[in-house]
Amino acid sequence: MAAHLARKYLTNIPKSVMSRLFGVWAPYLGAGIRVRKISDDFKYIRVELPLTWYNRNYVGVHFGGSLYAMTDPFYMFQLLEILGSEYIVWDKGATIDFVKPGKSTVHVEFKWTDEEIAEVKKKADENEKYIFDKPVTVYDIDKNVIAKIDKRLYVRKKRN
Repeated sequence: MAAHLARKYLTNIPKSVMSRLFGVWAPYLGAGIRVRKISDDFKYIRVELPLTWYNRNYVGVHFGGSLYAMTDPFYMFQLLEILGSEYIVWDKGATIDFVKPGKSTVHVEFKWTDEEIAEVKKKADENEKYIFDKPVTVYDIDKNVIAKIDKRLYVRKKRN
């Protein structure tokens, strides 16, 4: 219920305020995850995670669960906003490959092109549903790859 109300009213909230609201969402607040930028068209989002005492693992590097959490809802969120209320969008699954230990602030950039959005709409409109993978990469401050995540997304047009 709360998520439905939030979605209904978030469209009128400035993106800078929305970024701060993500920051006080309990899973992100606890991990230290920060949404730094949301573009006006929702096609770009930047998320950062500093390494702190409360998100380190046993060996002193970024906890893998926090690295995954910083990628969890954003592609779904973007598509919900871009495609509008005529579509159902779900995170269906994900795989993560931890490439290198994260020892500093890490960041992720979620990007959609106009061509990708058009393809998603076309496939969802033509078929009962469209399930696809979209990769995202976690980088450290030196642009080293820390983790690679493949997000599996589900999109379909709502039935009338």
